[in-house]
Amino acid sequence: MPPLELTDGAPGATVWLTGLSGAGKSTVAAVLSSMLAERGIRRLVLDGDDLREGLNADLGFSAEDRAENVRRVGEVAQLFARTGHLVLVTVISPYAAGREAVRRRHGETAVPFAEVHVATALEICEGRDPKGLYARARAGRIERFTGVSDPYETPGSPEVRLDTAGRTPVESAAFLLEELERLGLITASASRAT
Repeated sequence: MPPLELTDGAPGATVWLTGLSGAGKSTVAAVLSSMLAERGIRRLVLDGDDLREGLNADLGFSAEDRAENVRRVGEVAQLFARTGHLVLVTVISPYAAGREAVRRRHGETAVPFAEVHVATALEICEGRDPKGLYARARAGRIERFTGVSDPYETPGSPEVRLDTAGRTPVESAAFLLEELERLGLITASASRAT
């Protein structure tokens, strides 16, 4: 399936940020999105929490529902990427099989895909606990919580590994920006219509 055509002919890509709750996925993506906007790069952030409230509100947290959540987000991401957007996805996506299925689907549609493991350690994520989720999971009030009572399958060979511990959100986003340039997903002189 060929990419969808835009008037400026800009290619798109999906950057899939995976990691534990509190790792910094959404924060880094928001800062990175601002940096991309300064360069005039067409971008879209698909945040897992936002999608769970709308598009995927019918899904729970069973293994099957988590797989379907990842599949749906992957489909939305590749559709926007095919229209020339650099799509930043921030979804825990705990299972390797789901992430690999999204990668394969992008390959089928000739859309570049980069997996970014936001590899912040569990104890750091739990210490941040911005929504109080770890505390509730440890108290037994949340079942099947990734990293506590449900597994997180660490990516074996992501394109990028980013540990946000000891880095500010701006430093983390700047590191990821450099990595996206290294991967050829953006260029230092990139300019796309926003």
